[in-house]
Amino acid sequence: MSKNSSIHFDISERKILLRILDIVCVLALLYVVGTVFNFDYFKINSQHWVWSIVLAVYLTVFATIFELYNLQKASKFDVVVKNVIITSSVTVLFYLLTPFYTPMLPSNRLQIVYFFLAINIAMLAWRYAYIILISAPRFYKRVLLIANSQDVDAIVESLQKSDPNYRVIGYFNTGPNDGTIVNNLEIDVISIRDIALLTKEMTISEIVVGTPLSEGMTVELNNQLIKLLENGIPIREYTQVYEELTHRIPVQHVEKDFYRYFPFSRSNQNKLYLFFNRILDLFFSIIGLAFGLILLPFFIIGNLLANQGPLFYSQTRVGKNGVHFKIYKLRSMIINAEKNGAQFAKLKDRRVTKFGRFLRKSRFDEIPQFINVIKGEMSVIGPRPERPEFVEDLIEKIPFYEVRHLVKPGVTGWAQVNAKYGSSEEDSLEKLQYDLYYIKHRSLFLDITIIIKTLSTIVFFRGQ
Repeated sequence: MSKNSSIHFDISERKILLRILDIVCVLALLYVVGTVFNFDYFKINSQHWVWSIVLAVYLTVFATIFELYNLQKASKFDVVVKNVIITSSVTVLFYLLTPFYTPMLPSNRLQIVYFFLAINIAMLAWRYAYIILISAPRFYKRVLLIANSQDVDAIVESLQKSDPNYRVIGYFNTGPNDGTIVNNLEIDVISIRDIALLTKEMTISEIVVGTPLSEGMTVELNNQLIKLLENGIPIREYTQVYEELTHRIPVQHVEKDFYRYFPFSRSNQNKLYLFFNRILDLFFSIIGLAFGLILLPFFIIGNLLANQGPLFYSQTRVGKNGVHFKIYKLRSMIINAEKNGAQFAKLKDRRVTKFGRFLRKSRFDEIPQFINVIKGEMSVIGPRPERPEFVEDLIEKIPFYEVRHLVKPGVTGWAQVNAKYGSSEEDSLEKLQYDLYYIKHRSLFLDITIIIKTLSTIVFFRGQ
């Protein structure tokens, strides 16, 4: 059996690598172009070091917004080409319009064209090299799984869907031999004696334990894993790996040990964080409402022509600590949309008007909720507030659903920028996993990440 490369890159390592080499490659090519063609617009030297920093900041921010660090998309060159061109175009535009900290416009405007082309060529060349080299199978993270055979398919799918470079090679069955067949693995079910041998022969990067200690984890199996741990093989529990790869809390798998497993973020009680969070809420709310006032004539005309009813509407939602409040939105559905009772909005819901669909896609229908933020009923970032009729039912069906009410609901949130549209109980479970991840890891950095990803949702018209 031939050995595979033992080198692999984790998600965080690949994202850091992409960010650093994006900047390095762009600045390196700009330096070469400036030296060879003697351009005076952009120079990299000790006198103009601020120019490079401003360009690097713009490039990083817009590359994040336009999803150049989404690893699933970073491995598809056709998607990368589109996103690189959009990123470089917006970066150059903002760079040209930034006063004081960027160079004066050159008399020979052709230099701007070369500046733009150099950024595109540098990023495309590096991203192509990343796809050919780093995203190649030789750098996959190869994993052995310890789990019940009935759970293997679901575990493998959830892990590999979240990280395209994560590969489960085979598994040890901790349950009864019921003839379950798992497809798409290099090797099938293995015995205890094979674990150590295959770990060496297949250059396994990690062993993931996806079964409770009380179910199938025998003394012999534990001893085998301890020997591998002593030999330097990382062994991790499935819920930890799942959270790291998916940025979700697998609440359905940690019911018995939830409070031990789920340490709440200190930011939820940190007065300094909460103070600055409130300041940012007010700041973004003022900007959001000002933007809404500018677009108000457009909303009024669109509503008169396409909606033919009241422009605004309010609805009762569940807020922090289960307190009910009235949420404000721009109306996107037909009048009397719920004459037959409350129901989940669905993808391509026929009750949504044509203009309402535009409002939802662009997220403009959420603008009036900044009033709720100013009133203190909501925050800019947090779990989306749900209707009382649905909350009562979801609390009974989904474990720990009420935990999401420990923080203020938000105009946008971790679930909104990651999960698909919530039109069923399964979708609500997925959104809860993201909401609990936010509550567990709540921080200023995560808040900024959500704001940037929200901009991506608006730019790519993916609101629902």
